[in-house]
Amino acid sequence: MIKRRFLSLFLTLALLSPLVLCTQAAAYTPIEIEAKAALLVEAGTGEVLYDKNARQENYPASLTKVMVALLVLEAIDEGKLTLATPITAQESAFVGLVSGGSTANIKPGETLTVEQLLCCMLIVSANEACNILAEAVDGTVDAFVVRMNERAKALGCEHTHFVNPSGLHDPQHYSSAWDLYQITTEALRHEQFMTICNSKSYEVPPTNLSDKRTLHSTNFLISNWRARGYLYNGAQGIKTGSTPEAGYCLISSAVRGSRRLVSVVLGADRVEQSDGYIITKSFTETSRLFDWGFDNFVSKRIIAQSDPICEVPVALSSQANYVVAHPAADLTRMMPDDLEPEQLTRDIHLHQETVDAPIAAGDELGTLTLSHGDTVYGEVPLLALSDVSASWVLVAQRNVRNFFSQLWVKLVCLAIVLLVAALIVYSKFFSRARRYSGRRRSRAHSGYRGRRR
Repeated sequence: MIKRRFLSLFLTLALLSPLVLCTQAAAYTPIEIEAKAALLVEAGTGEVLYDKNARQENYPASLTKVMVALLVLEAIDEGKLTLATPITAQESAFVGLVSGGSTANIKPGETLTVEQLLCCMLIVSANEACNILAEAVDGTVDAFVVRMNERAKALGCEHTHFVNPSGLHDPQHYSSAWDLYQITTEALRHEQFMTICNSKSYEVPPTNLSDKRTLHSTNFLISNWRARGYLYNGAQGIKTGSTPEAGYCLISSAVRGSRRLVSVVLGADRVEQSDGYIITKSFTETSRLFDWGFDNFVSKRIIAQSDPICEVPVALSSQANYVVAHPAADLTRMMPDDLEPEQLTRDIHLHQETVDAPIAAGDELGTLTLSHGDTVYGEVPLLALSDVSASWVLVAQRNVRNFFSQLWVKLVCLAIVLLVAALIVYSKFFSRARRYSGRRRSRAHSGYRGRRR
């Protein structure tokens, strides 16, 4: 009998052990990205899932070209250009470009359309295409750079300064992962931007100076034409960049189911392994970020609008001595899979410790902040759940007390008291003086004056 029980227990544990192991494997695990800066954002909600030095200034290299694309697409929206507008490359557009830099082999005097130039710039990161488009929008590269900085400021970029459209190194040419995310988010509002960025290749038709040419993407996550072993299922765009000073950089996005993540990786290395295989970590670290974001975070409702949060004391009412506060809306947030809403810390901040009646349902009473450790998952206003009427007697009493508690009223009352006291003193003194004077006159009139003769 004992042997049978032992065998039964053993088999039960054997069957349950895979479930236990799966639960442990699914638990949230932190990640450390090997790069100078990195950012991962849930695109649908704007929630930051990972932040490493996201607001630190770094060299952006060719990620700069996202801003160029944004300004060109906005110029199209404004009617200054169209995708089909032909642009002839001027000699001035090639000034300052370094030999060996990214290029689509465009020649001075060659004519391409705006769309073709955007493809050259975003798919193979052609430096000359940036300057040609800059001159098409603003006449000169310098004038266009001024516009780049103005647009960055308008987007709220606090750690960005551009010196050129291409991203070629300059000590005063810098940005941050957060700022580049903001610029990219604005560019993604234009459907054509992602269409081009997500292209594995593009064939430029023959021009007045060149035969047709095929462009192959520099983004290893979506194309294996230049390197193998990096493709990421669900990756879409966006832009690569590298210089010796900037390291290897990548802005990318990926879709899994109904979710889309956007990542920015700055300053990653390219390392050679012992077998001679070279790894470009801007791609591998981005893939790690995506896997981590998709595998560890799920959408959870952390608070419901109907949840009663606290009772707020009420003054000046005979109807109730408190009112219930509830959230203004439901809050749904991306959270680590193993963190439950019940584990969040609730910090309640009331506008007033005691609120005066009358109160109307929906009046804002304070705010509720939900957090876990150093991470704030949401903040929502707290509203009154019901009406609370005021008592006119209590209001009148309060008004009287408040009136007489004012300094000027106290001073006036004091002055009146002193004046009355003075009048009383004066009245008593004057009355006594009159009586004393009357007695003297009376004695004077009744005194002996001698016998009459």
